[in-house]
Amino acid sequence: MASIVRKIVHTAKCPKALAPYNQAVVADRTVYCSGVLGMELGSLKLVDGGAAVQTAKALEHLTTLLEASGSSIEKVVKTTILLADMSDYGAVNEEYKKVFSNNFPARTCFAVNKLPLGASVEIEAIALTGEVIQVST
Repeated sequence: MASIVRKIVHTAKCPKALAPYNQAVVADRTVYCSGVLGMELGSLKLVDGGAAVQTAKALEHLTTLLEASGSSIEKVVKTTILLADMSDYGAVNEEYKKVFSNNFPARTCFAVNKLPLGASVEIEAIALTGEVIQVST
């Protein structure tokens, strides 16, 4: 039986994990990114400005984390967005479209009771590594 590599990813260029989890794990050629908040780097403070600003910062951190994992935004196949308030859906989508501009990944978005640190939004992703050929049907 062939072995599969399980690589733990940690980068100081993204906020530290808030609990006992890793920022990302690469299993074979798939990257599983934990939920990312719109936090200021080096602190446990959310960026000011609400859902849109937190989304932009979370996506910035997600992009950095994917690069540290050997992947990229273009190789994301699935995202999950957690919102503290579904009325922020439109503002979050506007920021999301600035990062995912075409060949959108599959996505789930739903409202939850509360997010860590009182965040407005949290975003997680699954991506691929290596050469990826985009095919549409």
